[in-house]
Formats: sequence, C-alpha cells, structure tokens
Amino acid sequence: MNAPVLVINCGSSSIKYALIDADPQAPRLAGLAERLGSSDARLKGKNSAGESFTQPLPNADHAEALNAILQRLEGRVPGAVGHRIVHGGEHFTQAALIDDSVIEAIETTAALAPLHNPANLAGIAATRKVFPELPQVAVFDTAFHQTLPPRAYRYALPEALYTEHGIRRYGFHGTSHAFVSQRAGELSSRGAGGWLTAHLGNGCSTAAVWNNQSLDTSMGLTPLEGLVMGTRSGDVDPGLHAHLHRQLGWSLDEIDNVLNKQSGLLGLSGLTNDMREVEDQAMAGHPGAKLALDVFCYRIAKSLAALSCALPTLDGVIFTGGIGENSPIVRREVLALLPHFGFSLDEAANEATIRGKEGKLDSAGHQGPEVWVIPTDEEGRIAMETRHCVETPE
Repeated sequence: MNAPVLVINCGSSSIKYALIDADPQAPRLAGLAERLGSSDARLKGKNSAGESFTQPLPNADHAEALNAILQRLEGRVPGAVGHRIVHGGEHFTQAALIDDSVIEAIETTAALAPLHNPANLAGIAATRKVFPELPQVAVFDTAFHQTLPPRAYRYALPEALYTEHGIRRYGFHGTSHAFVSQRAGELSSRGAGGWLTAHLGNGCSTAAVWNNQSLDTSMGLTPLEGLVMGTRSGDVDPGLHAHLHRQLGWSLDEIDNVLNKQSGLLGLSGLTNDMREVEDQAMAGHPGAKLALDVFCYRIAKSLAALSCALPTLDGVIFTGGIGENSPIVRREVLALLPHFGFSLDEAANEATIRGKEGKLDSAGHQGPEVWVIPTDEEGRIAMETRHCVETPE
C-alpha cells in the first residue's frame, strides 16, 4: 500500500490526527481537534510546509471535526485509517481490521477503560461514516504487553476474578515501548537484547523488553497502577480505598477522582502537574516541588530495578516521552539511584539531548549497560501496524 495512513487518536472531546506517508522522511500533516461539542471547539495543526493554523469549529461533533480534518489533508487520500484503542483486553495480541466483531470485542472491554474505549469507539463510528470505503484498523495500547507471562500479569486474587471477569495486569503505552525498544535494537551494537524502557510524560510507565517482546510493565488493569504521574498517584496501598471510605466517608467515585486527577506531581507539589514547573520550583527551594521530584525519580528507579528481574541480560535503559526526552534532571536523578547497575552518564551529552534529539548518553569507553534517549513515535508505530495489517490480513 503506497497511499498514506491517517492515524486517529480519539478522545471524548478531541481528535488527534496525523497523515503518515509510507516514506518515514516525508512531511506529516498533523493536528488536534479539541473542545468538541463546545462553542470554542477548534482545529489546530501544521500543513506540509510546517506552517501552523487554527480553525474555529463552533459546536462541532466528532463527525464534523473529521470532515474538517479531511479538508486539511491537501488533497492526499489515505489508503487506510489506523485507530489508537487504549484497551484490547485479552482479545487482541496485534492490530486488527475493524469489523462488527472487532467493535463488539472493544465494547466488552469498555469497563476496563471507561474514559478511553467509548471515545475510541465514537471515533471509529465517525470515521467509518466519513471514509466508508477505506479499511479501518484498530491498534491497541495493550497488545504489545500480551506477551507477558502469567507470573507477571496475574494478580494474587481468587481465580474466578481472572477467568470470569478478566482481572489481570494488561499494561499500556504499548506502541511507545514497542517503538523505542525496536529503535534501540537498530541503533545499538547490542541489537534487540534486553532493554528497560521508561515512557515518562503526564502518563508514565516502564517496561522490560527482551528481543522486542514485553516481559513485564508497570501499569496494570488500568493506567493508574505503577509510577507517579502528572495527576495520577500510581501505586498505593490497596487498603487506602477502604480507609478513606471509613475515615473520611468518601465514595468510590471521590476516591477514584482523587487518585486519577488530584494526585501525582500535582498532589505532591501542591502546584502543578507540569514537570518543567516542578523542576523550576524545586531548584528555587520549594519543598513540595522538591518532594514531588524526589518521589517521581525514586519510583522510576525502583520500578526499573524491579523490572530488571524479567530480563535474562540487561543491555540498557531507554528514556522517552515528554519528560524522558527533555529532562536531563530526571534522567540524572534516576540513574544516580541505580549505581549497582553499572550505568555511566556523560553529563554533556545528557544536557544536550533534548527537544526531539536522539542519542546515547554513555561516558566515553563505557562497557556497561547503555543509556539512550529515543523520542517516541506512537503515531508512526500505529501507521506501521496499520499498513502491515492491511497488506497481510489473516
């Protein structure tokens, strides 16, 4: 398939899109329709010349936004549409051509991702109306982690909760972990091997990847498990929910809201969920910001150390995501907490590798596990999997 792939990442009130050519070096048309359903809905993005635009879309719904996006494709007709789907449960181990049975299976996992899957389904429905003749492909955040062994994905809960209700660890950010670990295998003389990957942004997760297969990851049944994130708590004592209910009278919805939207960097710092501001305030001596930075980095290091148990050998660690790609402070602090792993950081390279740069951060002549910064390309990975699914259907 030589035609470009239109990648759609649909939220409840937004559509992120990218038109990606078969040539990875070709310029992309990309943008975001946001605030859909409101009077200040708008479409913003860049054209093929790299020029920015903003187009008002007052009260537009998803279908109207997709029609506006179509007008921004500069006459280039996609050959397929690739959809990011957050949760595929155990139904999907790879991308799938969308038909009624695939849609039904995605619907059955909606309870596992109530904030994401219904929005993803709305995007599929709207896109099928706009592009009724094009093949549509679902690419799942969870699919890459379906190679986890039972010892990594099972919770120590009664068997029926797994067999009858699917309660297990699934993992997320799969397209990102897959992309950067594969890229490391291409860049490093060590090849595919064993890599620890750290996707750090407003959402954060780590993974242990061996020969391009995920063996363990930090997120679980939902994207709340694991690391400290922008507004998400990450791991807490499972008894916390009952304690807050009994002592403060909070409902499950109130507890869920606090853990997902008021915790993480925001909760610890009392200031913000933006790591750039947290770092600035920490350097200025703000105690909450300093605590937030310390806890954030410690929990990443602790997770990476734990995940190393899944790897036969450790070839290196990869930082990616908005924070992983742009915060020399976080990278330095995390690696400093792992002295027994034999990493060696070149400070000049660490400071210089920001703003989309790809690079190896090892000190000269270092022979131990490597340190890489690899900008993630989730849209590119979705386009690649979409193209493969269309060209080689089962």
